[in-house]
Amino acid sequence: MATESKTHLLVDTLTAQRDVFLTQWIRTVGDDLQGRLSMAELGRELGELYEAILQAMSAGGLDGRAEHFGEVRSLLIELSRARARQGFTPTETARSVFAFKEVLEPFLTGDEQGALAYLQFSRLLDDLGLLTTEAYVRTREEIISSQAEQLLELSTPVVKLWDGVVGVPLVGTLDSARTQVVMEKMLQTLVDTNSTHAIIDITGVPTVDTQVAQHLLKTVVAARMMGAQCTISGIRPQIAQTIVALGIEFGDIPTNASLSDALRQALKEVAQDAEDDSRGLL
Repeated sequence: MATESKTHLLVDTLTAQRDVFLTQWIRTVGDDLQGRLSMAELGRELGELYEAILQAMSAGGLDGRAEHFGEVRSLLIELSRARARQGFTPTETARSVFAFKEVLEPFLTGDEQGALAYLQFSRLLDDLGLLTTEAYVRTREEIISSQAEQLLELSTPVVKLWDGVVGVPLVGTLDSARTQVVMEKMLQTLVDTNSTHAIIDITGVPTVDTQVAQHLLKTVVAARMMGAQCTISGIRPQIAQTIVALGIEFGDIPTNASLSDALRQALKEVAQDAEDDSRGLL
């Protein structure tokens, strides 16, 4: 039986039995999803997909990767992205496609020609089902990446401590990605608040090694390029011993044992800067 004949048989059957097939498809998928998606929304999604598949087969056969299946692929990607955001599993998402096999099987496997057509159509649905899984995984990766960025921003607050002074209380490990976020947020806050002093408090940083020190130095240099004085506070005895043992040099960067000490020093410098500015105007 030629591929063209199989396609014609499938198109004729899908067209003639449209209402029966679509109703059963919606019911089957609805049962799989256990009512977590409204039948109206499910009917809209599968109805659009049904029509797109029928039109694609009528236009050029059963190759799901061909150009005439472009609309079908777009609908499936949209469906997969929606399922990923709604919290469905990749299996549940792919089942939305594979369930169509169960609907068609009783109608097409009664004779040899129908069985061959069904086999060909099953291969098409397999390809389309794999497409949904790939789209689902990409979407979940995007969601996880976005959530990680949001958590990173939440874990690196930059707060205004006083007029002219901002603070960056760090908690946890400082890596390259987090350093970039800290740097960007601190520099932006310096501009927004017209501040001249920044205090990076590492009281909540468990350990300071050479890599962490390098990240801190980069942040301090960036602040200085913006014309701001930067102080590192929270140098606990254990941290100080580690820094000395590793031979880490902070150069001329001011350090303090506590945030209160750093803030006190920063306020003195802000007051001195204000006094100097006043004298310069006289």
